[in-house]
Amino acid sequence: MSQEIHHFIGGRRVAGRRVRTSSVFNPATGEETGSLSLASADEVREAVAIARQAFPAWADTTPLRRARILNRFLHILESRTDELAAVITAEHGKVLSDAKGEIQRGMEVVEFATAAPQLLKGEYTADVGTAVDSYGVRQPLGVVAGITPFNFPAMVPMWMFPVALASGNCFILKPSERDPSASLLLAEWLKEAGLPDGVFSVVQGDKEAVDALLIDPGIAAVSFVGSTPIARYIYETAARTGKRCQALGGAKNHMVVMPDADLDQAVDALMGAAYGSAGERCMAVSVAVPVGERTADALIERLIPKVQALKIGPGTDPEAEMGPLVTRQHLAKVRGYIDAGVAEGAKLLVDGRDFRRQGYEDGYFIGGTLFDHVTTDMTIYKEEIFGPVLSVARAPDYATAARWINEHEFGNGTAIFTRDGDTAREFAHRIQVGMVGVNVPIPVPMAFHSFGGWKASLFGDHHMHGPEGVRFYTKLKTVTGRWPTGIRAGAEFVMPTMK
Repeated sequence: MSQEIHHFIGGRRVAGRRVRTSSVFNPATGEETGSLSLASADEVREAVAIARQAFPAWADTTPLRRARILNRFLHILESRTDELAAVITAEHGKVLSDAKGEIQRGMEVVEFATAAPQLLKGEYTADVGTAVDSYGVRQPLGVVAGITPFNFPAMVPMWMFPVALASGNCFILKPSERDPSASLLLAEWLKEAGLPDGVFSVVQGDKEAVDALLIDPGIAAVSFVGSTPIARYIYETAARTGKRCQALGGAKNHMVVMPDADLDQAVDALMGAAYGSAGERCMAVSVAVPVGERTADALIERLIPKVQALKIGPGTDPEAEMGPLVTRQHLAKVRGYIDAGVAEGAKLLVDGRDFRRQGYEDGYFIGGTLFDHVTTDMTIYKEEIFGPVLSVARAPDYATAARWINEHEFGNGTAIFTRDGDTAREFAHRIQVGMVGVNVPIPVPMAFHSFGGWKASLFGDHHMHGPEGVRFYTKLKTVTGRWPTGIRAGAEFVMPTMK
C-alpha cells in the first residue's frame, strides 16, 4: 500500500501541496510503497523563513544545553536503531546489518557533537599590549542546508546536522527523493529530544527544491554529497550567491595489492569493500591493482569463487550479504557499464547481469561482477559505476600503480595492502588522494577526524565532520579590548554560579 510522505517543518509533519509528486519503491520487490510530495520553490522559502525565525533563540542557547539535547537524541538513536534500519532497508534495499552499521557511523558524529562546549571554545591571549587582551570566538552562521544522497539516508545527514546544530545553526535537510522516510524519523526524534520547533526541518524535493535552497538569501551555507557533476554545479551556484559550500563528489577508489601482501586478507577486504551495500558507496573499492602478474593471477584465483558465492537477496534476509540496487533505472545503468566493459575488451570473469532471485523477480537485483585486464582508457576504469562491479587493473610495478591513482580524475579514497612499512609510508605520503588506508580497505575516518577527498571528489575548502566541520559551520570573531580602571565591587560571600 502506497503512503503519502511529507515534509517536516516547524516541528511537525506537513503535507505538501502535491503539485508534483514522485514515487518511492521497495527495491527488493519493485512495488511502489510511497508517494512523495515534491516541494516547490515557494514551499522551500516558507521553510527557510520559519528557520530564520527560530535562529536567534537557538543561537543564544548555551552550547551545554545544545549538547544535552543532542545527547538525548543519541540515546533515542541507540534504543531505536532497529526501527530506523528497517525503514532504510525498505526504501534503499541494503541488508539490515549494513543499515545498522550506517546508523552506528552516524551516531559517532552525534557523539562528537555532544562535545559542543569543548569544540566551540575560543582562544585567549592576555596582554597583547599594555592592559589590552585579545580573544577569538566561533559563532554560528545562521540557517544552513544539507542536500544528501540515496546511498546513506541516515549516516550522511548525520555527518552534517549534529555539528551544525551543536554550533548554534538552524538546519534544513533535503534528502534523496528515492529513500526519504528515514529523514522524518530523525526529525521527530530530534524534537522528542527537546530541539525547539523550526531549528531542524526536512524539505522533500528534487532539483527545484535544491535550486531554491541555493539561491535563497536566507541560507548561509550548503553541504552536499553526491555525484561530481552535481557537486560542481552546487558549489558554483552557491559561490555565485555568496554562500559557504562543501560539496563532496564522485569517486573511483583503487586498492593496490603488493606482492608481499597477505592475499587472503586482501581478498576478504576486497569482497567487503567492492560488494558491500551492492557497491553503492562513495568509499567502495571498485578497482583492484595487483602489482605483478603472479600477484594478479593469485588474486583472481581467490576472487572468482568468492564473487560467485555471494549471497544475494532482500535486505530482510538475515543470510543475504548483498541486497538489490536502489532503482530500476540505476539497475539499467549498471548493466550498461558491464556491457561497455565487454565491448571495450575487458575480460569478464563473473557476470552478474542475469542474476534472478526466486520470488523477487521484479526486484532490482544484480549479481556480483568481476572484470580482469582492465586498462586505464576503459569506461569502467574511468567512471564511477556505483554498483557491485570490481575491475582488476594489472600493474607491472608499484610506480605504475601509484601513477595510475595520481592521474585519475577522482581522489576520494585509496588503500594499499603490504607488509612493508617503507612502501606503505611512501604510498601514504605521495599519493594524491584525500583518504588513505594501509591494510584498511575503506579508510573512512572516525567522527573526530574529518572526511573528504581531493581533486574532483571535493569542491570547497572544508571537509565534513570533525574539526573541519566545526570550522565550516561557524565564523570566527576576534575581539581586542582595553578596560579603564573603575570602581571595584565589594566582597561577596555566596558560592559563585554560572547563570
